[in-house]
Parts: sequence; structure tokens; C-alpha cells
Amino acid sequence: MKLTESLTRRVHAMWQRKGLGSALLMPLAWLTGAVVACRMRRHRAHCPDATPLPVVVVGNVVVGGTGKTPVVIALARALRDKGWRPGIVSRGYGAAAGREPRTGRGELDPALFGDEPALIARETMAPVAVHPRRLLALQALRKAFPEIDVVLSDDGLQHLALPRDLEIVVQDARGVGNGRLLPAGPLREPAARLHEVDVIVTHLAPGQPAPAPAAGRIEHVDMRLQPVAAVHLSSGQRLEWAQWLARHAGRPMAAVAAIGQPDRFFAMLRACGAEPGAAVALPDHYDYRCSPFTGLDQEVILVTPKDAVKCARLDDARVWSVQAEPVFSDAGWLDRLEARLRGLAGKKTAGGITLDTSAT
Repeated sequence: MKLTESLTRRVHAMWQRKGLGSALLMPLAWLTGAVVACRMRRHRAHCPDATPLPVVVVGNVVVGGTGKTPVVIALARALRDKGWRPGIVSRGYGAAAGREPRTGRGELDPALFGDEPALIARETMAPVAVHPRRLLALQALRKAFPEIDVVLSDDGLQHLALPRDLEIVVQDARGVGNGRLLPAGPLREPAARLHEVDVIVTHLAPGQPAPAPAAGRIEHVDMRLQPVAAVHLSSGQRLEWAQWLARHAGRPMAAVAAIGQPDRFFAMLRACGAEPGAAVALPDHYDYRCSPFTGLDQEVILVTPKDAVKCARLDDARVWSVQAEPVFSDAGWLDRLEARLRGLAGKKTAGGITLDTSAT
């Protein structure tokens, strides 16, 4: 794991500048660009049919975790509070994909649905459908849960077969890195794609400055995660963060994270009063079939909610899940997005749009 972590750090560092290593990979980046351009031409020639429900895609243009899941959860909760009935579609990364989409709500098995969809379902109680072909997931979601009136796609910005009405890009302090396409840089598609989306949310760790905003009229908002509580995985006990800190201050503790940017989780803990003596970064979507805790001798182990949905079965009494909530630099962006969705929903109803269930 240490070798994988070291290699990942080196690659991401290379992607932040236009050095020799990046330059040597430019021929492959040109190939990536040609493939992306071909897919875009095909998409424009055969645009997917509009859906009867508004669809919001939350994605990113760079490789690596940027923090899409907290945005999806925050958006689903905000819409529910305003009377919407949201449903979620996702690829279900980390789960074994079947021929048919899987649907469910509430407590879902991450081995069947993926860790992020399982977390979203638990935190929002919204129905979820997963399948690599997200249009199939959308169709299955509407069939299984006909009451939904808005669809949120967890990732899928590059999944052009999925119709969408609004696009939210979640980035972090890396921005677009060196601005080059894979593998010379971190971009899945050209940086100009940012000029076409509706909102850019920049996920920052404590003390991180925001990258320069993209030009144009795109709405920008910063997001930082703030711990609000800790949940003991073995007993289910929940303590408010200040109360948890008061009880555990000074005890030897470790932090474990299997997310795209684990350092951001560790930085949040340190900035908010926890002092893990060991910080263990695992590969993103680590399945926890083998316990990474056996080699730790600390009295307390802190994990992310994404890890918690998979490692609770390990029944290690030292493990606590840190529940964090996003704090946005402009909380009004959710209200403005909801207003746009109401307008879109009204137009779709007036236009009598129906979903082509024969599409794939």
C-alpha cells in the first residue's frame, strides 16, 4: 500500500506542472484528445432524448476524488427540504455490475451497490439505482420508484448517453493541474469544458486557497467540510463533535481513509481538534476484506463515512466514523439551483416529454 500511495503522490505531483515527465506523455494525451473529440461529435449528432424529469449531473473533469459525494448528499437533502422527491443514479464503482440495474433505498450493501451509492442512500434515504450504463439506471429508477420528480447523477459528466439539464463540476485546490489531458495531465476532457457547466464547486481543505475561477458567467462556490459528530461503529453511539473531542482528547488515535484525497480528511481532523498520531491512506474504494486496523496500536481510530459503510462488519471497538457537513461560501447557490429546477420541471410538464425506454 505504501508503494501504491507513493506512486500516486508522484503522479499527481507530475500533473501539477508541465515538466519533462508530462511532456514525454503528450503523444498519448493527443490520442486521448482525439478520442474525446470523437465522442463529443458523435454525441452532438445523436443527442440523447430529453427526460420527463429534471436531471442534474454532479461530476468532475480531473482524475481522483474531488468530493462529489458530499455535494450530492447536500443537494438531495436541500431538494427534499423544499418538497422534491429526488432519486440518485450512479455507476456503482467497486460493486460487481450485473446485466440489470440494481435499485434500492435505505441501508444498501456496498458490495452490491458500491460504497458511495450506499453512503448516499443511507444519508439521504433517497432511492438509488446503479449500473455502468446510467441511462439504464435512470429507467430502472423511474420504474421502481415512480414517485421521484428529480434525478441526481453521482458522477457521469463524461457519460454522454445520459441526458442532463444541469451540470455541477466539483473540483479541489488542484484546479485543472497542468491543463493537460491524460496521461500527461489529470484531465479527462479539455479544461474548456468548464465553460459549459452551470456551477463549479471547489472543495478545499482547511487553509487551502481556492484556484482561480474559470472565466465567464459560471457560478462558483467554495466548500469545506466541518466535523459535526462521531459515530461509534460497534455500538452506534453518536456524539456531537465537541463532546467527542472532550472525551477523547489526549488519547492515542489514528486516522484511516480510503478516499481519492485522504490528506484532505487528515487535514480536516487536525484543523478541528483531533491529533491522529498515524494517518493511513488506503487505495480509493478499498473493500476492507482485510482489516487495515490490526497493525495499529492506537486506542481510537477515525474513518470517513465512506469507509464506515464497509468496515463496520470488522467490529473493531476502536473505530469511529467522523460525520462531516459541507460549509459553502455561498449557501444561496442551492436555492438558486432549486429555482432553476422548478423552471425546468414546469417546461417539461408543459411539453409533455416522455422517456424513450428503448434507448440504451
